[in-house]
Amino acid sequence: MPQNKFQRTFIIGCGCTAFIKPRGQRTTEDMGLEAGTKALLDAGITYDAVQTAFVGYCYGDSTSGQRALYGLGMTGIPITNVNNNCSTGSTALFHANNAVKSGLVECALALGFERMAAGSLGTNFPDRTPPTLLFNKRTIDLEKTLTSGTNFGPGAPRMFGNAGQEYMDNYGAEVKHLAMIAAKNHAHSVKNPYSQFRNGWTVEQVLQAPKITAQLTKFMCSPTSDGAACCIIASEDFVHAHGLENQAIEIVAQGLETDDPAAYDTESAMEVAGYGMSKRCADKVFKEAGFSDGEGRDLVGVVELHDCFSANELITYPALGLCDLDEAHKMVERGDNTYGGKYVVNPSGGLEAKGHPLGATGLGMHFYITMQLRNLAGPMQAPGLFDIPDKRGKFGLVHNIGIGGAVVVSLLRRPEFYKTGGIDGPARLGYNHAHECRPVTLADVDKVKSKKSSKFVLQHAKL
Repeated sequence: MPQNKFQRTFIIGCGCTAFIKPRGQRTTEDMGLEAGTKALLDAGITYDAVQTAFVGYCYGDSTSGQRALYGLGMTGIPITNVNNNCSTGSTALFHANNAVKSGLVECALALGFERMAAGSLGTNFPDRTPPTLLFNKRTIDLEKTLTSGTNFGPGAPRMFGNAGQEYMDNYGAEVKHLAMIAAKNHAHSVKNPYSQFRNGWTVEQVLQAPKITAQLTKFMCSPTSDGAACCIIASEDFVHAHGLENQAIEIVAQGLETDDPAAYDTESAMEVAGYGMSKRCADKVFKEAGFSDGEGRDLVGVVELHDCFSANELITYPALGLCDLDEAHKMVERGDNTYGGKYVVNPSGGLEAKGHPLGATGLGMHFYITMQLRNLAGPMQAPGLFDIPDKRGKFGLVHNIGIGGAVVVSLLRRPEFYKTGGIDGPARLGYNHAHECRPVTLADVDKVKSKKSSKFVLQHAKL
């Protein structure tokens, strides 16, 4: 279908729970109910307006999405459960966005949650080989090409550590640059009440933390986490019909890309870790937004990218086109990844500090960028987003990757009809949930639940 046949799409509501250390304290259905309730309150609609939903999670039984959403209502809409490794949340959003973009529906909901076990990621299926086995095998094979030689540590940090080592070998970066990235993210997280870690580790503390791989220390790695996030997508007609011009943020372009043979068939640990996949996806997204090759990045002001390990943030800067391939560590040295620099990258604290509940991660990223573009992020707000002649301001960029593999890149911006004033999400919630984290109550659920809701289901909610 030609591009001009697609509807424009907008994030009209979003909500998030705190991302917390896994302790088995909260169920996925109750975290999902909290995030969904906040998103609906933010949008000023009830669940009756939602025509389809996509729910992402990696660790859970079939129909966990239905179980979470049934607290908001049992309206008979299509609910699709999504699992795409660490890019699960953004994949759910990608499909919700496409449902609206194609004109199939006017309003769709994407929800993601995770309840994880402490420690490194493992498998719940010991009777079969994991789908990432060949990725792990390939990255180990390639260690003979790296100056660090045979690495150690769990599979995921080892893979991304090797990718970082390749970058260091080829372009002159050092481990200190990985520590600078991690310290930057931990410093950002101090201002984020949703964040799992708010310690503000310094570069020296990051370097002195226990080694996980030859390149990565503990504080350069994202922790396993419990949490949920939700975004609601609507068409332009829906935005105007519901008077949401003061908070709708346009999804200008979005892409989902999977691996090509380079992931296995080149002598590159960076390719195994998804560098090429991320680059292709970002290039396609900027092209869809109307930019020629390499253009458009100067109009980006704020970024939430997938720093599962600080090595991945380093190699993702050039993959997204934020700098030349050999300039990533120099971008770190210049401070062009934080407040006062060219971009503010991971103002939330990123995965390393905020936490990484797999199914919620990508939707949480879109929550933070949406709030940045609404100018509501308070102490996390990136400066200068609206200090350009174009009334839409600068773009916000989201990057969410999962090995195995899939990557989602989203380019967000205020629409030309955006206006401030009037009743908005914070007014409806009673506080600014962009930078204040509060629980929801059953009274909040009552405001947004469907007319077709089950008292029996809500009796089991523990908010």
